[in-house]
Amino acid sequence: MLRDITIGQYYQTESVIHRLDPRVKLMGTLVFIISLFLGRSVWLYLGVTAFLAVIIKLSNVPLKFIVKGLKSVMILVIFSAIFNLFLTDGQPLVHIWKLTITKEGTILAIFMVIRLLYLIMGSSLMTLTTTPNHLTDGLEKGLGFLKVFKVPVHEIAMMMSIALRFIPILIEETDKIMKAQMARGANFEKGNLIQRAKAMIPVLVPLFISAFRRANELAMAMEARCYHGSEGRTKMKPLKYTKTDYIAYLLLALYLVILIVIRIFL
Repeated sequence: MLRDITIGQYYQTESVIHRLDPRVKLMGTLVFIISLFLGRSVWLYLGVTAFLAVIIKLSNVPLKFIVKGLKSVMILVIFSAIFNLFLTDGQPLVHIWKLTITKEGTILAIFMVIRLLYLIMGSSLMTLTTTPNHLTDGLEKGLGFLKVFKVPVHEIAMMMSIALRFIPILIEETDKIMKAQMARGANFEKGNLIQRAKAMIPVLVPLFISAFRRANELAMAMEARCYHGSEGRTKMKPLKYTKTDYIAYLLLALYLVILIVIRIFL
């Protein structure tokens, strides 16, 4: 299960999406998320599906690898679907004990599941095609206008980058601790939900200690190298837009306009 988490990982390969400026990919992710909330039209979601399929194809990231990352959030998706299915008022379809499944609830649950799955796939695709360093540079450059309002853009981008870097590290650490506990007779699969939660305590304690130790080591390493934020810092490889990036921006604008037209007229 832990190995199925793909958020924060970088999939190294050669593709058009990998070569794009990180600011373009950040804007593309934002546009994609906005498009998911434009409405609940079937035609609109067909357009979103086509767009996502083209991006996945251009990224050269295997679909299996992207879908694998959905396993870790399926419980959240299922719970969201159940709540929308049974707690939405409307035309009754099926009565189960004191619960009623409505036509409106069924439609809402279907669209909610699709929306959540696409949201996770689109966000994962950004991290899979962008290195943490490029992501940090893109965030800092893209949000640079906030420096006028005294917002510590560099520090915020650095924190997000470090958080993304720590996700695969902590997953690997958790896997090692669980294997060590299982070798000593621990069982994380048997028992009810409460028993399983109690069984995770011997894993969480050393995991938190390890995470704090790594954070302290990182802070000491940054301090030893005289790190003082963005003041006076230069970039070895400054970000520069290319012709491909401008074309990507135009295609994103065209994609958003098409979906807005679909929402209005269909």
